[in-house]
Amino acid sequence: MLFNSPLYGVFLLGAWVVFWLLRRARLPRALFLVAASYVFYFYGTWDAARDEPVPLTPPVWALLCLGVIFVGSTIDYQVGRALGRVRTRGARNALLLVSVVYYLGVLAVFKYWNFAADSFASLAAAAGMRVSPTHLRLVLPFGISFFTFETMSYTIDVWRGELPPADRYLDYLLFVCFFPHLVAGPIVRPRQMLPQLAAEPEMDASMQARGLWRIATGLAKKVVIGDFLAQAIVNRVFATPERFTALEVLLAVYAYAVQIYADFSGYSDVAIGSAALFGYELPENFDAPYTSPNLQVFWHRWHISLSSWLRDYLYKPLGGSRRGSVATYRNLMITMVLGGLWHGASWNFVIWGALHGGALAVTRMWQRARGERQGSAAGRALATVATFHFVCLAWVVFRAPTFSHAMLALRQLGAGSFALEHVTPKVLVAIGAGMLLHVVPRDLDGRVREAFVRRPALVQGLVLAAAAIGLHLAASAKPEPFVYGQF
Repeated sequence: MLFNSPLYGVFLLGAWVVFWLLRRARLPRALFLVAASYVFYFYGTWDAARDEPVPLTPPVWALLCLGVIFVGSTIDYQVGRALGRVRTRGARNALLLVSVVYYLGVLAVFKYWNFAADSFASLAAAAGMRVSPTHLRLVLPFGISFFTFETMSYTIDVWRGELPPADRYLDYLLFVCFFPHLVAGPIVRPRQMLPQLAAEPEMDASMQARGLWRIATGLAKKVVIGDFLAQAIVNRVFATPERFTALEVLLAVYAYAVQIYADFSGYSDVAIGSAALFGYELPENFDAPYTSPNLQVFWHRWHISLSSWLRDYLYKPLGGSRRGSVATYRNLMITMVLGGLWHGASWNFVIWGALHGGALAVTRMWQRARGERQGSAAGRALATVATFHFVCLAWVVFRAPTFSHAMLALRQLGAGSFALEHVTPKVLVAIGAGMLLHVVPRDLDGRVREAFVRRPALVQGLVLAAAAIGLHLAASAKPEPFVYGQF
């Protein structure tokens, strides 16, 4: 049930109507949203399993994946309640271990088993031994990386004493499965969401209008820019880079940088807007990342909910920057390599994480060497351009289907041909439009949004209807799946 599909629009409208009609009914609205979210997840998993070699029938497989979320949520709720009562250190550590082992076990089986088996077989072959890897025929449950991080943050926070246990079982179930953020985030912290779920949501017309605006603008990013670039140049070039000139490969790299931003920030916009329709606020996930003057700032602006999670639950527990320079660089590398592996069970993602980890270490060395001195405006501009191109270089490894494809694309960049036989002017316009999104002043964006909010409902409806027609005309016959839906 992709966010950019008509089916999602029908589902969202139906859920919104029933949710607000339940204000005067005895049935808790949280119970309805849990049920609706489970239906959303079941349908998406079942639909994905129909074309995959799963060991069970698609409906049974979807129920199994749904059970992973339900059982994990139940375990974590009970662990949290027990942590609220237990004071001895050993017992608290054992309770935390129950939760962490469950979710790491789920990730190990569903996401990393085949990757580990193949890697072990390759290592054995390099040592002169022959090992046949044992593969599991599993379809990755939607959003497994996202909801596992959310749930682990809850038990860790309660274990640390930074968060009281959830009072109501339904609230915790909804925190985990709330459908706007279930599949691809933003990664919601329990301290952000649980207090909202404990309170009774109010229908705020302004909040609803802002939510609709976010949905419309998010879909525009996805459909008009992201999907177009994917189909017009990115997919073709990364599949067979040897068929394209150096300039075409370079433009495909730029196009992918724009595509993944438009796609994922568009998804986050739709998620934030959808949650707002029910009276809930989700955290922002992007802040003009390609205008960052260095990689440290980039990771403060790109996929903010993930980078802040890695900082608080991995980098800082490793020691952060408190134990000297060498330990800092080691911690950065470990954090980013594991962050890369979080994205997918592939050496491409590990290498991508290592590239960012190493570059962050170099950035930290440079910052410590130069101290508090401020560079010139020209220097900051050059640093921004350099940061953007490093990010693009790393995107090649991230996007390529295999490492060999990535190396082939990089070699093709040096082929020396500058013809543009396969690139249309529309591609250049879409790349430019995606980059311009980064330099739109925040106050201008805010003024346009608030102008929409202040308009009468009829005008808002006409604007949204025009946007829906425009998106329908711009959409391709086969919509592209969201990039981060695979994680």
